[in-house]
Amino acid sequence: MRKNFYLLLVALATGIVLHAQKATIDSLRAVVHQSTDKDALIKACIDLSARFNLSSLDENIEYARKGIDAATFKKDSVSIGKLFNNLGMAYYFKGSFDSGAFYYYKSVDIFSSKNERSSLASVYNDLAKLYRKIGPYSRAHDFYNKAMEIYRELKDKNGIATIYNESGVVYEYEGNYESAIKNYEASLEIRRQLKDDVGIAYSYSFLAGVYTVQKKFAEAEQYNTEALHIREKIKDSFTIALTYADFGSIYSVENKYNEAEESFLKSNVVAAAMGYKELLRTNYAGLSEVASAKGDYKKALDYFQKASALKDSIYKTESSKQIEELSARYETAEKEKQIQQQQFQIQKRNYWIAAFAGLMVLSSLLAYSYYRRFQLKQQARLQKEILNQQELATKAVIEAEENERKRIAGDLHDGVGQMMSAARMNLSAIQSNLPFATEEQRNNFEKVVGLIDESCQEVRTVSHNMMPNALLKAGLASAIRQFIDKIDKHIIKINLYTEGLNERIDSNIEIVLYRVIQECVNNVIKHAQASQLDISIINEAAEISATIEDNGKGFDVSDTTKFNGIGLKNIQSRIAYLKGVVEWDSTPGNGTVVVIHVPVNK
Repeated sequence: MRKNFYLLLVALATGIVLHAQKATIDSLRAVVHQSTDKDALIKACIDLSARFNLSSLDENIEYARKGIDAATFKKDSVSIGKLFNNLGMAYYFKGSFDSGAFYYYKSVDIFSSKNERSSLASVYNDLAKLYRKIGPYSRAHDFYNKAMEIYRELKDKNGIATIYNESGVVYEYEGNYESAIKNYEASLEIRRQLKDDVGIAYSYSFLAGVYTVQKKFAEAEQYNTEALHIREKIKDSFTIALTYADFGSIYSVENKYNEAEESFLKSNVVAAAMGYKELLRTNYAGLSEVASAKGDYKKALDYFQKASALKDSIYKTESSKQIEELSARYETAEKEKQIQQQQFQIQKRNYWIAAFAGLMVLSSLLAYSYYRRFQLKQQARLQKEILNQQELATKAVIEAEENERKRIAGDLHDGVGQMMSAARMNLSAIQSNLPFATEEQRNNFEKVVGLIDESCQEVRTVSHNMMPNALLKAGLASAIRQFIDKIDKHIIKINLYTEGLNERIDSNIEIVLYRVIQECVNNVIKHAQASQLDISIINEAAEISATIEDNGKGFDVSDTTKFNGIGLKNIQSRIAYLKGVVEWDSTPGNGTVVVIHVPVNK
């Protein structure tokens, strides 16, 4: 009875908080959709996109982009930086780490130029989280150090405490538990000085997590209990739910299955009231594992089905397989009980026969396994040779194509171009000696000279496009910048961001990336009906990544016929030649993002 009464109180408190939050969100939405004050609209979009960071990533993106449009109109670069930061968070939580990094770095550029130190430190923290997720950890440490330096410069104790906690997670991932605990305790000390109950509770949770990993369950339970007391006192429903989920995980590892089940169910009461589906899904998955460990496969199946129903559609196939597995385990357990009762005597009589049959089956399986391994090795060798031949053929085609471009460009410049220039000079030389009978004859002669001038210019343009001097002399970044500078800004606005291209890279990589980006830009101009195009090229430690994003009409990437054209096939074959990968992300009406990764051999 006491347990049910307690859960009812938690659910009621949660409902009140959610109602208040919904009222605030509704008022902000009203500002966005009804207000004519651009400044108020921008502020509301920043607030809304931040609020939806963990609850609705698509709405985060929607309000961030609306805010960016308004802030661009007002030339409010600081607000644009904040909205870029929110976009980066949305794509980070979506798992699109390239896009997340792209917007984070845009935000860094703005805050650095405007000397917005506090906001810059916040973005550094977000970038560190990203690299904490994808590696390398050294880069995460670098960004945490940059953020910490700013917070110490600003004497921002709250920021310093945050970085201690966040950077401690990296040490934990690296297995350096001593440094992780040292950071968490440093954060806890600052939170106590600030009398920040929310921060103190988070520090307790971090400490409970690291002690759980070390299987020091007494310490983990103690810190988690202290975190729960604080969160119940301040009625923070969201973190209460998380704390109960943490208790469930701790008890599950300790094999305290009854306590684990009770904790997960308490967390679910709060999570359900909040509509926090991801936490519900995680808790149901934990409950399924607990029930399975206890041998209650029917309940395990029930919990797993509830977890699967909350999963995103991308996981539906995997969920279906796991549900079938649990169903099979449950049905098998029931049948085994009957079989064990009915066939116990038969199994005793047939023991030696079964053993002999098992030995024969095992021998057959070993023989088949040996044959299969030999067959797979042969297939692997053949496949490797086929791939090698395909790579050589692709390399030969691309090299022949580039050599032919160079030859044609040289012939146009040194052959046709020189002859036409000579013809122009000869005509100019004889112009003064020609007796023009009428002014019309003189005008016609000058038109001929003008046509030759235009032809010379056209020959030079075609020659340069086939093999730009900037690519040969100055490198990839300069060549692409010259290429986009020649595109009429009234047709499309193009933004180019490059990083790490100060030093020259392999000429094959430069040529292929130049051709691929040139092809992508031409495709956007011809087909996308876009008004803006963002190009990002970043040379990292082991690879070059390029992102080409437009705001055009987009297309359905699931329609394979779209990839049958020569242009997209050329892009794929050229990137494959460099042992890279190219990905398209697009839907009708939402623009297109092309992401390219090419490995770099230092």
